[in-house]
Amino acid sequence: MTNTAVAMTAEALQAKRHARLARVAGRMLLYVTVITLSFAFALPLLWMFVTALKDDPDVFRLPPVWIPRPIRWQNFAEALTIIPFGMHLLNTLKIAVPVVIGTVLSCSLVAYGFARIDFPGRTFLFFVCLATMMLPFQVRMIPLYIRFSVMGWLNSYRPLIVPAFFGGAYPIFLLRQFFMTIPQELSDAARIDGCSELMIFWRIVLPLAKPSLAVVGLFTFMGSWDNYLGPLIYLNDAKLYPLSVALRGFQSEFWEEHLWQYMMAASATTIAPVIVIFYVAQRTLVEGITVTGIKG
Repeated sequence: MTNTAVAMTAEALQAKRHARLARVAGRMLLYVTVITLSFAFALPLLWMFVTALKDDPDVFRLPPVWIPRPIRWQNFAEALTIIPFGMHLLNTLKIAVPVVIGTVLSCSLVAYGFARIDFPGRTFLFFVCLATMMLPFQVRMIPLYIRFSVMGWLNSYRPLIVPAFFGGAYPIFLLRQFFMTIPQELSDAARIDGCSELMIFWRIVLPLAKPSLAVVGLFTFMGSWDNYLGPLIYLNDAKLYPLSVALRGFQSEFWEEHLWQYMMAASATTIAPVIVIFYVAQRTLVEGITVTGIKG
């Protein structure tokens, strides 16, 4: 009897040991896979930054040189001197900041109506709003160009900024999902105290929706910062170009003179703000995206 119990105890311990080893092996495999995929995604960025620090011979050397000798930090200063980087950076901010403000204000107001106000046809209108996401910009750009041309808005920032104040389907969806997680009792108590819908929206709902508002604002900023097709269509004056279009315009000059180190330096400087913002706000992004998917 005792031997049987000892044998069963030994088998149980061995089974636990195997299960623990299996968990450790699975976790190690997961870590290795994540690290490998992360390196694969980061490799183009790493190559761009390394190329930005090279001199002319190292750029075209085979096999590729991963550690430049010498390291030319002055490539960044020279590249930003070749192109009027400050002017195009200011143009980008002139577009991105108003677009973020307009998107957050308009989408939060529309999302509040879909989430907290019961009116006839609310569900149908919400599905119509979501259906607009199936129409890509390439389908709408010719009618929009004709409309903005008739209105006399071409070669200005108005076609890029004004539509942001009329909402967008995806930000409305994200904010609606979050607003539906806020207890309805808070709104009912505010109505008893005499608050209107706008006061409830401004004083109660928006302060509670900071994570989702941050997500919408960050996504909108990154999308506006990287927007290339819109400014390329609506802007004709090179002095109005944002960084996305300006870099593409100067690529021909860098290509003819084989100045790839300057092109990579300018590109690295352009994407650096987006990377820094994403790194600083990644916890807010994850929190906001997670919370907006709690309730459907």
